[in-house]
Amino acid sequence: MVERTEVLAVVPARGGSKSIPRKNLGLFAGHPLIAYSIAAGLQASSVSRVLVSTDDEEIAEVARRYGAELPFMRPADLAQDDTPDLPVFEHILRELDQGENYRPEIVLQLRPTSPVRPHDCVDRAVEILRAHPEADSVRGVVPAGQNPYKMWRLPPGKAMVPLLGEIPEAYNLPRQALPPTYWQTGHVDAIRTSTITLGHSMTGQAIWPLVLDAEYLVDIDTPRDWLRAEWLVLHSGIDMVRPGTARRPLLAGVRLLVLDFDGVLTDNRVWVDGEGREAVAADRGDGMGIARLKAAGVKVFVLSTETNPVVAARCAKLGIECRQGIGDKAGELKQLLADLHLAPAEAIYLGNDVNDLGCFPLVGCGVAVADAVPEVLSAADVILAHRGGRGAVRELCEILLSRLEGKGDHDK
Repeated sequence: MVERTEVLAVVPARGGSKSIPRKNLGLFAGHPLIAYSIAAGLQASSVSRVLVSTDDEEIAEVARRYGAELPFMRPADLAQDDTPDLPVFEHILRELDQGENYRPEIVLQLRPTSPVRPHDCVDRAVEILRAHPEADSVRGVVPAGQNPYKMWRLPPGKAMVPLLGEIPEAYNLPRQALPPTYWQTGHVDAIRTSTITLGHSMTGQAIWPLVLDAEYLVDIDTPRDWLRAEWLVLHSGIDMVRPGTARRPLLAGVRLLVLDFDGVLTDNRVWVDGEGREAVAADRGDGMGIARLKAAGVKVFVLSTETNPVVAARCAKLGIECRQGIGDKAGELKQLLADLHLAPAEAIYLGNDVNDLGCFPLVGCGVAVADAVPEVLSAADVILAHRGGRGAVRELCEILLSRLEGKGDHDK
């Protein structure tokens, strides 16, 4: 029997992010950003323990909630803007050795800023390191988007100088004639513990590659990076490690869209005048999306807990049926599917609050608006980029229309 290699996965997450304040705790496609790296460690069959290194109590609390260990906090002097990785990992290994007599053979670094990982990413890195005793570490790489043989340095006041000069006039050659090059990513570093403790390096000299598909290249450093990456996760159907349970995709054969009202067709606010009359805020663009979806043959219904004239009036304006005063939304949804002779896979439910949770398992895909409560965000199969009453319904309608027209790829 082969003895199991002791593998420690470390997610470094200090609290003082400058480019995106509180970045590690920001909700990224429904979960704190740090949760994706924790999940990558927990879901890998080769990993023995998953530990988060942080100086921040709030990050520590969230990390524990998502299943990571925090046997000690990171000292403040190791959580500065210019703190390199090496002393952080030396501190972790020293504390584990002295406090628990624990000495892993392999240490993984799973950076929170690279949350989009293929399912086999971590296990493949460990496998490569184990298969090559001469390797000091393994680092994730992707094919480079720009070839460095066509890059230049610009000395002040002088002619340009090629960055790489071993191939004569490489900058004049076609791309196909140049050696392939690779860009290092932050998905995973697998490092022999001795490389850190004895070699005082995070890589050593013999660094082996884990080649990843370029579609997984995500490095979140700016708000724009965040938006691009979140769109990829929410709308591309990319197969990746996610916190919690597996998500169901939006499929093409949708015949029914069921909506909550408050917080979905409205922004969840209400104005009340002196006589108790209520008014709500809605997005005009939702109406166009619903109209186009209906024209494509998809039925749209509203199930609302509230009994309020404003619900009936808005639904009448949109030309959709509503059922109000529903205490048991799940039961009503079952009845609606039976009345329309539809299978669960042909229906989608869009909600925002805890009374919508029972409806998600009854349909083919449960969808949440961007500002849904945390319980709904965690349970949803798809989380929209827009908030309730601020274009969320229109966004979902456009996605469904693209699927019906065969232009989307949510069912990859």
